Amino acid sequence: MSLVDGADAGERLQDVLREGITAEDLPAVFPLLRGRALLRAFSALFHGGEAQVLLRLLVLRTLGARAHAPEWTPAEIRDQLAFVDAVKLDTVVQRLKEHELLTWDSETLRYRISPLGRKALAAVATLLEFERDDEDGLGYLTAQLAAGQAVGRLTADELGHLLSRLSELKEDFDRAVLSGSEHRIRRAALRLESVWSWVEKGTDVVRAIADSEELDPATHRLAQAVGRAQSALLRQAGVFQRELNKIDQHRVHLGRTGLSSSDLVAWLRSQGAAALAQLADEAHLLPLQPPFLQDQIALDVAEFELLERERAEAESTALPSMESTPTAHDLPIDEEDLSPLLAWHGELAAVSGSLELSDALRGDDYALSAYRLSLLGLLGDPESSALQGPTADLARLPLQLEIEPRLVDPGLAAIALVSAGRLHPRKDKKHA
Repeated sequence: MSLVDGADAGERLQDVLREGITAEDLPAVFPLLRGRALLRAFSALFHGGEAQVLLRLLVLRTLGARAHAPEWTPAEIRDQLAFVDAVKLDTVVQRLKEHELLTWDSETLRYRISPLGRKALAAVATLLEFERDDEDGLGYLTAQLAAGQAVGRLTADELGHLLSRLSELKEDFDRAVLSGSEHRIRRAALRLESVWSWVEKGTDVVRAIADSEELDPATHRLAQAVGRAQSALLRQAGVFQRELNKIDQHRVHLGRTGLSSSDLVAWLRSQGAAALAQLADEAHLLPLQPPFLQDQIALDVAEFELLERERAEAESTALPSMESTPTAHDLPIDEEDLSPLLAWHGELAAVSGSLELSDALRGDDYALSAYRLSLLGLLGDPESSALQGPTADLARLPLQLEIEPRLVDPGLAAIALVSAGRLHPRKDKKHA
């Protein structure tokens, strides 16, 4: 989408948005709309084919290069760019004028580069300057950051771009190390060496930015993240050297020639396709090696055929014979002795007044007393009363147990202390 022609550009931008969305309300779109004039200038420069773009830049750079006399007459432009077709030249000059990259002074009848055109020229000149020795783009991003810090117009976008590029480089270097390829590691080490100076310069700039007290917290955190990424990149040289040392330990040397497998690989990489094809011309005369035969797999198959198969056939895997299930009526069954419960039920059923807990628990030994105490908790329990049997009969007795928060001596040989309490008939006897 082009931003040429302000009103139409706004309409076209609105057309690509969903219904009910206004371009001016989008935070990401607002900076672009604010810089619409500058974007129009770049659109005017870079719209069209490569030849047209190069011609516009050539004309604009030529007119902006004369610092001592920045104004140009039409005749001077034609003389300076006499190697360009006159019609094409007039068309380019007119286009630059229409898009406010050139201004026409009606009093002096001369052209001059507009402030907008100077901005575009400066941006293009900076990009072209860093393009010579900054393939990774780190130098340009660092320079932009340093310039913003120097004039006090630092933005989070500049820090974000630098952090993203540092993270990308670190990821590329990590992948090279994980590959274990000596060629990739050496190539990554050369790449790191090419950006080393920019990383060091960027470290100084970011340190100055992080020490500034005028930054907002978000930008300050971003600057700290950039510093950490730069430190990780500076440590990468040691990582490369350690990996190369490991590779050197496992390098295969070709006899006593002084050559290694790495030298052979490097030599093969230096040969062209024609040279490699010539080397392979007589390869068919050599004895063929069956690449489909894997010795380790063959050994495993032979071991199975000679040992494991015989061992498996010798094993007895027959199931045991079937036996009939024993009957249940042949099993011994012991009848439960409920005489202690029935006797005690008769004693409690005869209680008509208050009976101390120690007297109710009195038995021949500790086990009997503990058994009686556990059953007293069932008195008045509706769930136990709904069942059938001697225990349910005990739970339905019209008695109530009261326990006091103190201990007394029951006077029994097997029990030292017991909670004070008593049994007495319930006032409500409708459940009896």
